[in-house]
Amino acid sequence: MTQTNETETKKPLWRRYVLWGMPIGGVLVAFVAGIIFWGGFNTAMEATNTMPFCISCHEMEDNVYAEYKGTIHDVNRSGVGAVCSDCHVPKDWTHKMIRKIKASKEVWGKITGKISTPEKFDKHRLQLAMNEWQRMKKTDSVECRNCHHFDSMLPEFQKPRARQQHLNAMQTGQTCIDCHKGIAHSDLRDRADEEYLEALEAPNPDFAREVPQKYLDSLAKIEAIEAEQAATRKADEKAARDAVQAQIASAVEAAVAEEQAKAAGQATEAAAGDTVGANVDWDAVAGADLTLFFPGQASFEWVQNGKQHGGARPLTKGGDQCTTCHAAELETIGAKVAKGGGGKKDELEPSAIPGKRGFINASVQTAHDGENLYVRMQWPDAGHNPAPFVEGGKMDPDNQIKVAMMITGTGIEMGEQVGCWATCHADNTYMPFDPGAEGVAAAADIAAQLQAEGTITKYLTESRTKVEVAGRRGKAQGGWDKVKTAEEIEQLLTEGTYMDLMRVYADGTGSNGYLLERRVENEGEMASQASLSGGLWTVVFSRPLNSGAPGDVPLEAGKTYTVGFAIHDDFADARFHHVTLNTSMALDNADAQLNVVGQ
Repeated sequence: MTQTNETETKKPLWRRYVLWGMPIGGVLVAFVAGIIFWGGFNTAMEATNTMPFCISCHEMEDNVYAEYKGTIHDVNRSGVGAVCSDCHVPKDWTHKMIRKIKASKEVWGKITGKISTPEKFDKHRLQLAMNEWQRMKKTDSVECRNCHHFDSMLPEFQKPRARQQHLNAMQTGQTCIDCHKGIAHSDLRDRADEEYLEALEAPNPDFAREVPQKYLDSLAKIEAIEAEQAATRKADEKAARDAVQAQIASAVEAAVAEEQAKAAGQATEAAAGDTVGANVDWDAVAGADLTLFFPGQASFEWVQNGKQHGGARPLTKGGDQCTTCHAAELETIGAKVAKGGGGKKDELEPSAIPGKRGFINASVQTAHDGENLYVRMQWPDAGHNPAPFVEGGKMDPDNQIKVAMMITGTGIEMGEQVGCWATCHADNTYMPFDPGAEGVAAAADIAAQLQAEGTITKYLTESRTKVEVAGRRGKAQGGWDKVKTAEEIEQLLTEGTYMDLMRVYADGTGSNGYLLERRVENEGEMASQASLSGGLWTVVFSRPLNSGAPGDVPLEAGKTYTVGFAIHDDFADARFHHVTLNTSMALDNADAQLNVVGQ
């Protein structure tokens, strides 16, 4: 009887064993329930990461989703798209939960109708964007780097500007969101305060990283390829120029012979380049191929303003030169601007001249004889395209072309980085904040000091007490009327703070001067000539290496100078020219872009 009772009261197996203080059966039940709960929770959580869920409310579907459609993150050549959660929800579980909890505020916004209409949404959207910018800045743009990682980048497939900026980012600690705002939705950067952006986009040393070796290898590869292509192009262009020169020489020779036959002893016209610089063997002087592009209304203020120019920070804070990003894309930029585009909002050319070429490829040769600098420029002529906003279509009917060369003096803000761009301001003639003849006349005393008759010439920032760059609260950019005293201007001139300026006109005449508070002709010694033969313009000019004249930069061996060139072609005037970016020049120095070789 005792044995039978013991059998009847024995506990089932699932209750007989205990694990963590619980019967094993209870543990199994809890385990299964946990799996079911976690599976259901995770399924629900992932459902909230899908595109249909994100756009299930009209606030998202009618606004940000409408902007997203058609962007590179929606459709592209590779077929790899990014949905809302890819950019706005962290991948790791902890930060994902934190983000979901914070998203509860968005649910409350939906319930209360905070952004229920397009007008309400637009009112709050800058703050919504700033919230995302700040979140991504704190995480080193981790969502971006889930797909776009520096370790996987090959600069050989990137544009030159992107290569350089990615390299800068790795070295200084920039992160994706510093530059890439508004790539899937409307870009609101220009609506944010400049001081806020300055702090937000500052490099974070904690984000700096070692540049991957494969990035450097790829960079070296593409630079070698581009150097070879440039050398080939240079050789082809030289061959073409030599052929044209040979034709010109043959024609001149024939003409001379004919004239001599008609009238023995009659003087003949010298060939281009035979008068000025006749002592220079130009065939022995290597030429530099420079691309002059059409800049439109891109002023010195524009290039420094982050809301207008994406490269403002690398220029003003990083010390980059203009050529650092743009050297290889001048033809593309010039062509776009000339057609009425350019800039973040295609704002750089509001007065496009139909048919105007966007760039000019010119050859520049420089030499010296120990006393004088000699410069020869050659470039192909182009047909006439009338300017629609000028009667007769010619802005300067007396000059089919004009050539200018500037040499940067000392003490000029960013002078070595931007070259002659330091003289181009947003309130010069035909620029966005041109005061016009009435505005100039209204400031009679300033106009008299500048000897301005209805227009404002180029000037240096150093000659002004203040130059407005940011243009906040509707302020006009520039500072034409904030001129320093005559005594201060004279001191700057004495210290060498000016742009040496030489100009040559279509008839071969020239002028020597400088730019400081205005354009000044100093009557310094200069010789020049210009000719058009066989569809090729040739301009030659010279000046003493060290004239001692006010406004002439003394040129000495062992020093490198930043210079710039401009060509007004097709009877153009004022800002409707083609210009180079910062270009280096030195005497007998092969490392300079323009090597002024001794003869």
